[in-house]
Amino acid sequence: MKKIYLLLLFISVVSCKDDLKIIDKPIEFGELREQLTLEYMESHYGIVQDSPTIEPKMVVIHWTAIPTLEKSFGAFVNTKIGDHRTKINTASQLNVSSQFLVDLDGTIYRLMPENVMARHVIGLNHCAIGIENVGGTASKPLTEKQLEANIKLVTYLKNKYEIDYVIGHYEYTNFENHELWLEKDNGYRTVKTDPGKDFLMKVKNATKSLEFKEVPVK
Repeated sequence: MKKIYLLLLFISVVSCKDDLKIIDKPIEFGELREQLTLEYMESHYGIVQDSPTIEPKMVVIHWTAIPTLEKSFGAFVNTKIGDHRTKINTASQLNVSSQFLVDLDGTIYRLMPENVMARHVIGLNHCAIGIENVGGTASKPLTEKQLEANIKLVTYLKNKYEIDYVIGHYEYTNFENHELWLEKDNGYRTVKTDPGKDFLMKVKNATKSLEFKEVPVK
């Protein structure tokens, strides 16, 4: 993991196909975060591995409900979750995070390697790449630039990995009883509305040619 992050620090900007630019902005990911991630994988999913890598099967789109990039980044950067996250901090001390963070102007930041597990969606972290979008509140709604960036990023990820689903965070419980659902704690659930149905449907409609599978009906 340390070698991965040293590499990320030297490669600050990555240009991809379709005029996609990704800027690396690494969160903390030292030995403690790796340990907590491995413990989470075992306790919640029954997965025992030497490295917290994943085989991505879905992309989950979120909003941060935080108005700025730096404050949003600040919510993810630390290894341990804050005491104020009372609904989820009893499930693990591993902080929430995602692989990507998209600013209001559409700039895409990669917070950690794409194939390393981030804690962003109950039951599915072991197979999901997360895209967090700054904002999502009445005063800071998601923007057209973010929509364009999400469409490009989802396309990039689909072309790189065997991604079957693109979903909104609010759809995650539809996967209960699905083969991808591994959550062992039946009492561990939260109600989500991000990234909003309108935003999500625009991403899905723009990526129909990628032939994602339909989200299970609950």
